[in-house]
Amino acid sequence: MVRIRVLVVDDHRIFAESLAAALAAEPDVDVSAAGSGPAALRCLDRAVAEGRRFDVLLIDADLGAASLQGMRAPTVVPDSAAQDGLVDGISLVAGVRSGQPAVRTVVLAERDDPRRAALALQAGASGWVAKDCSLSRLLTVIRGVLREETHLPPALLTGVLRELTAARKHRTESERLVESLTPREREVLRCMVAGLGRKAVAERLFLSPHTVRTHMQNVLGKLGVHSTLAAVALARRAGVGPVDLEAAS
Repeated sequence: MVRIRVLVVDDHRIFAESLAAALAAEPDVDVSAAGSGPAALRCLDRAVAEGRRFDVLLIDADLGAASLQGMRAPTVVPDSAAQDGLVDGISLVAGVRSGQPAVRTVVLAERDDPRRAALALQAGASGWVAKDCSLSRLLTVIRGVLREETHLPPALLTGVLRELTAARKHRTESERLVESLTPREREVLRCMVAGLGRKAVAERLFLSPHTVRTHMQNVLGKLGVHSTLAAVALARRAGVGPVDLEAAS
C-alpha cells in the first residue's frame, strides 16, 4: 500500500496532535505533527536532508510569524520571506511551492476569508479548508490534491474569483507602469527590490550617488508612488525580481 505522508503545521499543539492522531487511524496515511513554526521548519529540513519528502502539508492559515523570529530559514522558505523575518502560513506555502513543487499544501482556516484564500492559491496552495470540517471531508481534500485537484469551500468560490480577477488587474497595471521605465531605471528598481540603498546601488552600477538619486526619483514618479517600499511592492506585483547580489560578489 502506498502511504500518504502528511505534516500538520499548527501553532496550537493540541489541535495539531489531535488532528495527526485522527489522520493516523487511516491505513494509507503516515502523519507527523509540528506544533509550532520552528518545529515545522525542522521537519522540512530533516526530510530534505534524508532524501525524502512529505506529500501533503496541512498549514494553519494563522501560523504565527512571531514564533519564527530568529530561526534559520530552510531551503523551502523564500529569501524574501526570510529577510523580512516573516514566515506566516501563506509565506510557508509559497516557500514549499518554490523549494519542493511536488509537495501539495492545504491551508487550514478558522474562518472563510476570500482575500486570504486567494493569496494562498496564488502562493501555490491546492486547497483551503475550514478547521471545523469533518475528517472525511479533509481526507477527500488530501487525496484530491494529490490528483492535482484544487479544493475550496463552495461559499468562497465567488469571493475568491473576484479577488483573483482584481489581482490580475493590479498586476497588469503594475506591469504597464514598469514598462514605462528606461532600461537603466529598471536596473535601479531591481536594486531597490534587492534592498540596496543609494550608495550600494551607485557602487554596483558605477554611478554617482547623485545620479542614482535622480534615477530613484524618476522611478517613484513614473510608478506613481511616494516611497521605496511602495515601489518595491509594485515591482513585485509586476513580477520584477531583485538583482543577483551573489553574481556581483
